[in-house]
Amino acid sequence: MDPSALAARLAPRDVDPLIRRLFRTDGPAAELVDRPVRISRLVSFAGEKPVLTEGELDGLAAALVELATGGEEPDLVSALARSLRALADIEMDDVDAVRLLPAEFARRLCEAVPGVTAPLTGDAARTHGLLMDAAALHILHFLSRRSTYVARTLVEQTRTLTELVHGQRAAASPLDRGDRAAADAAFEARYAQDTAALHNHLTIFGIDLAHSPDSWPLDAAYLGLQCESGSQDGRDDADQDDPPLPAEQALAGQSQVLVRGVAGSGKTTLLQWLAVATARDELPEALAALRGRVPFLLPVRRFAREGLPSPETFLSAVGYREAEAAPDGWARRVLGAGRALLLVDGVDEAPESDREELRGMLVEWAARHPGNVWVVTSRPSAVPAGWLAAEGFGEVSLAPMSREDVAAFIQRWHRAAAQQSPADLDRLGHYERTLLNAVRITRDLGRLATNPLMCGLLCALHRDRRGYLPNGRKELYDAALSMLLERRDRERAMVATDGVELTRQPKIQLLQKLAHWMLVNGRSEMDRTTAVDTLARHLPAIPDAARQGGPQEVFRHLLNRTGLLREPTPGTVDFVHRTFQDYLAARATVQRHDFALLLDHAHHDDWEDVIRMAVALARPDECAALLDGLLAPHAGVRAAEARHRKLLAAACLEHATELDPAVRARVRRFTRDMVRPSTPSAARALGWIGPIVLEMLPDPSEASDGEAHLLAITATSIADDMAIDYLVGLRERAHHDIRAQLAGAWRRYDTARYAREIIAHLEPAELYFPVCDLEELHALRRLGGRPHLRIDGYFTPDQLIEGIVPAEGLTRLWLAYDLGDSMEWLSAFPNLDTLRIGRRIPPVNGVPDGIRLVQM
Repeated sequence: MDPSALAARLAPRDVDPLIRRLFRTDGPAAELVDRPVRISRLVSFAGEKPVLTEGELDGLAAALVELATGGEEPDLVSALARSLRALADIEMDDVDAVRLLPAEFARRLCEAVPGVTAPLTGDAARTHGLLMDAAALHILHFLSRRSTYVARTLVEQTRTLTELVHGQRAAASPLDRGDRAAADAAFEARYAQDTAALHNHLTIFGIDLAHSPDSWPLDAAYLGLQCESGSQDGRDDADQDDPPLPAEQALAGQSQVLVRGVAGSGKTTLLQWLAVATARDELPEALAALRGRVPFLLPVRRFAREGLPSPETFLSAVGYREAEAAPDGWARRVLGAGRALLLVDGVDEAPESDREELRGMLVEWAARHPGNVWVVTSRPSAVPAGWLAAEGFGEVSLAPMSREDVAAFIQRWHRAAAQQSPADLDRLGHYERTLLNAVRITRDLGRLATNPLMCGLLCALHRDRRGYLPNGRKELYDAALSMLLERRDRERAMVATDGVELTRQPKIQLLQKLAHWMLVNGRSEMDRTTAVDTLARHLPAIPDAARQGGPQEVFRHLLNRTGLLREPTPGTVDFVHRTFQDYLAARATVQRHDFALLLDHAHHDDWEDVIRMAVALARPDECAALLDGLLAPHAGVRAAEARHRKLLAAACLEHATELDPAVRARVRRFTRDMVRPSTPSAARALGWIGPIVLEMLPDPSEASDGEAHLLAITATSIADDMAIDYLVGLRERAHHDIRAQLAGAWRRYDTARYAREIIAHLEPAELYFPVCDLEELHALRRLGGRPHLRIDGYFTPDQLIEGIVPAEGLTRLWLAYDLGDSMEWLSAFPNLDTLRIGRRIPPVNGVPDGIRLVQM
């Protein structure tokens, strides 16, 4: 659709007569001109004796659409008619309406009809917005002329509306400003295309060292992420019955949401996907409400210290290189119309002392620009639970990748690698099979493969090393650095085109200096001048680098040739992922013996990963001193922070390659009482420590049922098969909450082993057994079936009919996952008497007679 033609067709002489038909021109309502009048009393299509029939209102909408498009578009006509029909329902009088800007009045009409643009394509949704702006202006102009009271009370507004309609105030009119409307629409189309290109990539390390770039298209590589619900009301068990959902379903219907996720879990990738899918009008049906919106992906690291950017600087903040080409005021008009999708990435990348100020800015902006959609991301520990809940933000958390997700990622990774036609094409199939087997049976690898970043590293290193993988997180990062800094250029047969050729060690030393500066200054990005100055200070101490060029040349070499740095906007630099920044900063700190710096900041959440890595990198005596320092009192540290430091010491134990047994025993002694939780939320939080906590938990056989339930929560929060050994001690408990906790954790562990050692021993009375995939369904079949099942993943009806055996053994079924089908297929289970429907599932139909339906 040509935006210029659309704007030109919306001439006042054509639009105004149509808008007049929406209102009565005689009768009592038309005579009430000495006081405010409810708009619902003025419309011609409502009341006891409507003048305009429903069919005529549809015809009026069709005439407006034909004016704008020159054709017939039934879906657009229907959406416009529904929006105009909201005039009969809106809680507003004519004075309140005229006080509003036309765009705001149009937005309120659309808000009164939720999902009105959901069936529309992106182009149609934009046309709907232009038509509603046009209609709103003429509606307000009519109201100001109809009532002498309005004209007398709101003199300036009435004058402005008249000028707008008649083109005397071109800077604000959406109608007679055909040129501006066309320019806005044309720029918006260009911005959408450029946004899709800017964000349509994933950085996957080492996808094909010899033949390809370090990234591949997002739409070819994106693996759908899963989200777990956050507690909506503060109850500890609020989300325990809800299985993880695909991200698009978890975000559906939420206009303001905070997404939590650990480093590497895919937070930025999720926002990239939202931006690209919105810009391309390729959103799934669950997110149809976002169609027609304009995405702005705003990385916090770029504006953390200066505060949220103004609309005039949004385009610069998102890294859009053609920002100067935007029509004046375009971004502000988008926000004012409530059409923006604001993707704020990385609250944790703001300094901890600035986060409350950032929170205030988010709240202020959401209130100042209602109708827009906000998705904000953060690491879990960076902000407290309910950080934005009071302002209406929901919360979801990115779930760790399941075994099925990991397998799908590995398969997709190798499929993408094969598409590059590499020299080792004949071996890729073998690499895929051996890696799938390795992460399934090798405990250390299984523990590492929990998020997209780590899975990508494992795939790249496994291929790069022809089937060999290092063990442990430190070894994995060292191998990744070697791959990126040393082997990358060599295997690509690249020569030193910039006059600088550095070996691996000088590169690491220099990169460490940049990472250390960011750590000390609480930044995840630095400007180019600061980076060059930092290198200039340290170059004289690294002669292999100093002899090859000055700091400018060395900086350019590190940026272009290491694969670890990038330039997100002109004049700034950051690391491709925070994980590498933290690892290199830890290396630098350990080499400087600056353990006092670590201890001074150990209670700050953004230093946790640095400290864990420092423990892995330190010598035994340094490691012991660091752990003892975490246990000891520290000046200025509050009680809650002191507890956090001690728990961090316990979490670090698994990273220490060599440690005095006395120190290890001391850490356990200091923290043993801390792993006796008193609430479900505290029990769940202990999973953060990692598998080492299993060695600290008390013997479950000596615990009461209440204590045993809390121990079960802690143990099942640790996604490591070591937990199964501990849970064996709880499997014979008759208490329902304990049995339910053990059954609900099945998806986190090896399916066959968990079925054999835990599920098979749980008393089935009044217990719903969850199944989220075919492997679990088949495992229950081998166990003889269970009378009560909870469906926690997507299945087809045929899969359930075939997999639930014996069919006559099923008496209760709980659908916690939307299968999207009518329920007639339930007749295959003759003894089924109850069907429970999860709270996030829309109403179902076709339930056979005799089955009681319970909607939760």
